[in-house]
Amino acid sequence: MTLIVGGVILGALAFVLRGDPDAIGLDTSAARWGAEHATPFTTSVLQHLTNVGQPRSIIALAVALGIVETIRTRSRWIIPFLLVVVAGNGFITTTIKHVADRVRPSFNPDAAALGPSFPSGHSSWSAAFFAAAALILARHASRRARVVLAGVAAGLAVAIAASRVLLDVHWVSDVVAGLALGWAWFAACTIAFARAGVTFRGRATVRGSSEAVGRPM
Repeated sequence: MTLIVGGVILGALAFVLRGDPDAIGLDTSAARWGAEHATPFTTSVLQHLTNVGQPRSIIALAVALGIVETIRTRSRWIIPFLLVVVAGNGFITTTIKHVADRVRPSFNPDAAALGPSFPSGHSSWSAAFFAAAALILARHASRRARVVLAGVAAGLAVAIAASRVLLDVHWVSDVVAGLALGWAWFAACTIAFARAGVTFRGRATVRGSSEAVGRPM
């Protein structure tokens, strides 16, 4: 369901904005609100938050999580899964950016130097990685803990996406598309690994194999 909904949202936004980049009125009003209400303090806070979602931060977090969880669980599937989720999302996001070639908001004079606007890379990287991290960390957890981890992952992605809008470096439609893309790609990767027999529920194992590639705590 996540894969379908995310794909539909991304496709619909791309279609509408390709015909008319100013078709979504909320884009301009949100950008203007962010510019009018910005202060040095809020800008500093938002900048620290948005830095968490930048590609190099996500890559560093993915490497750290992959190493720690591989050592802890002895699973050989953690790193390949994170690699496909993070690298694949980066490739797809960059490709769509260059095809769409959308101009960024003009309220922030530094935004133009950041390249194409649609979709938001910070949003897609955050959505994909934090969802993957929640899946990996929740495989030994209780149902309540899994819900909390999923909520934290979604909340972090949305907060980082919102920071991009409030800093006037992305339109609202950019970050919505980025979130949809990141979550859809994560869902696609999870489905692909599951169909290949790899499951992260309970123990990271290959179904039908007697070899356990992940050990519970």
